[in-house]
Amino acid sequence: MIETVGATVAGQPMRLRLARPDGAFAGPRPALLVLHHKHGLDVFTEACLTRLAAAGYIAAAPDLYHRTDAASYDDKMASLRDTDILDDAEATVGFLKTEPMVRRETIGVLGHCMGGRMSFMLAGALPGFSAAAVFYSGSMFKAWGDGVTPFERLKDIRCPVIGFFGNDDKNPAPADVDRFDGELTRHGVRHAFHRYDGAAHAFQSFQTPALYRPAQSDDAWAKLMAWLADELKP
Repeated sequence: MIETVGATVAGQPMRLRLARPDGAFAGPRPALLVLHHKHGLDVFTEACLTRLAAAGYIAAAPDLYHRTDAASYDDKMASLRDTDILDDAEATVGFLKTEPMVRRETIGVLGHCMGGRMSFMLAGALPGFSAAAVFYSGSMFKAWGDGVTPFERLKDIRCPVIGFFGNDDKNPAPADVDRFDGELTRHGVRHAFHRYDGAAHAFQSFQTPALYRPAQSDDAWAKLMAWLADELKP
């Protein structure tokens, strides 16, 4: 079951969607900060939270659009700034650390599309994550607002990374993924990338039939869950 809770960022309220494991999972649990894609806290994001909770994780997704009342998702996305996203992530992690069920030293970060971009960025900017999971992270070579790009933060990542990419994607294109791979390798960041033929951007997006690739999506979920189990030990 998913519930709406709140956190405070710079004195302002921010909505979180939170999923907890059921009573079959005893004791402190690892947690995941889930960063939503362009379409916000929609049915796709909630499906991710539900799936993670069913596997024994506490999962929280902040509403990264809480500063804007723009009507379109294009305008909402254009309003985002990396410094604000960092603030939102720190507030969400702070909230998770107050949850009695959370194993405070074991918190990962996960995101799709722009959320994947943010997962890379946050893993490099905030030192405390235990794992980072990235799905088709576009716009890695441009900062949103002032500051460095997510690509430039790859060298500062101190946790293991798993990434999932479509070989027909244009953002990130396969050559971009090669650059991510090379940069992480050059700086000794342990990582595993999985690339899928016949898949483009948003291949897990079940609410977008033209992009959704069930076989590739299912394989990616299976690989992700096995990897999370190894790294976070729920």
